[in-house]
Formats: sequence, C-alpha cells, structure tokens
Amino acid sequence: MQNALFVGTSSQVALQRELDVIANNMANVSTTGFKARNVRFQEYLMPVASAESFQTPDRRVSYVVDKGTTLDLAQGSIEQTGNPLHVAVRGEAFLSVQTPAGPRYTRNGAFETDAQGNLVTSDGYQVQGEAGPITIGPQETGVSIGPDGTVSTNLGIRGRVRLVTFASPQKLVNEGANLYSSPDQPQPAGLAGRLESGALEKSNVRPVVEMTRLMDVNRTYAMVSSVISRLDDLRGTAIRRLADVA
Repeated sequence: MQNALFVGTSSQVALQRELDVIANNMANVSTTGFKARNVRFQEYLMPVASAESFQTPDRRVSYVVDKGTTLDLAQGSIEQTGNPLHVAVRGEAFLSVQTPAGPRYTRNGAFETDAQGNLVTSDGYQVQGEAGPITIGPQETGVSIGPDGTVSTNLGIRGRVRLVTFASPQKLVNEGANLYSSPDQPQPAGLAGRLESGALEKSNVRPVVEMTRLMDVNRTYAMVSSVISRLDDLRGTAIRRLADVA
C-alpha cells in the first residue's frame, strides 16, 4: 500500500512540473520568437523493492522521473511589420546579444536604436555584430538589413548582425526575457540561418494543443489524487480493524 502512495506522489510531482511548463508556454503565446518547451519523463524501476524468497516474488515498483524539458525548435509564423529594423530569423540560427551577464542568444528580432545609435533589442540589449556593435547615425537614412544580416544605410554598410548555431541546441537554458545561454560555444550560422527584413517571427506555441494538454493534466492529477485519497482511507480502515482485533 505504501508503494502505491509513493507511486501516486511521484506522478503528482511530475504532473505539477508539466503544468508549470504548459503555463509558461501559454504565457508566451504572444512573445516574439518564443520557443515552446515540452516535458520529458522516464520510468524508474525501484531496484530494491523486491523479495525473491516468497513463492510469488514482489513486482518491481515503477516511479515517474522528471528528465527535464526539450526545446521545440519548430519555425514560428512570420508576421510582416514593415519596420526596416525588424528581422525574422529563418532556420536554426539565433541572434547574439550582449547583456550584463555576457553574450546571450535570442530569436527576438524586434530591433531598435538607443540614444547612442546602437542597434539593440526591444529590451535594450546590444545586438552583436560580426565586428562589434552596430551603430546607425541620427542623420543616416534608408536603413536595411539583408538576409545575411548586413546592415546598410545611405552611407554604406554599417556592420553585419551575428547569427550563430549550436551543435546541441537542446542544451540551451532559458534565462528569462526571451534569452538563452549555452554551455557550448556557438558556431557561425552560415547557410543554416537567414533573416527576413521588415518582419518578426511569432511564438511557435500552439494554444489549442497547450489547452488540450492542460485539460489532460488536470484530469490525470484529479484521478491520481482520488486514488491516493482512497488508499489513505483504506489504510485507516485497516489500522482501525487491527486495533479492534487486538
């Protein structure tokens, strides 16, 4: 009976984790360039829960183990904005930006310029160029960003946006503000990533799918809670009857 309670508890912990991931996905349905995450679970067989000396050996107890999350790298829909500083990333590449904590990576191409004319993200992080920061003067006009990230104005080329890829993108860690960090060094994207100017990549979260998952998780959690409650009542009944016999 105790094993059943432990198994039920492990299921509830896993379901709570999945609920947190779904809630985060739903909260970022409208976040530019956001990539959804999915939970990975694995069966864990308790190796010491056995007694081979009985005529019918104990069955191995199966628990649920949270093995982390996977990053959904599917392309989000592209929305035309007409803003020459906006870029949508196509392919598996990421934009590199400079933050107080060091280089971070994002798919949010909603660029603008700060008071010094530096190209920055909507959160104010400086966009990294292949040769350093990209600066656009206040008198420059005709700003355009090419598919390879080249930033040009009426005065010529001002720099090229740094596009990178990762050998193991599933190792990317969410840092908040739609930024990622990676334990691995990034590599130049080359042909693995291109930019579409005057557009933004929307979130790849599918609200209908997430709502369906949410309902499934809630139903399963309620079912497990009911089973645990009945087992607890059964244990209480067994204890009372044993006390009466004594």
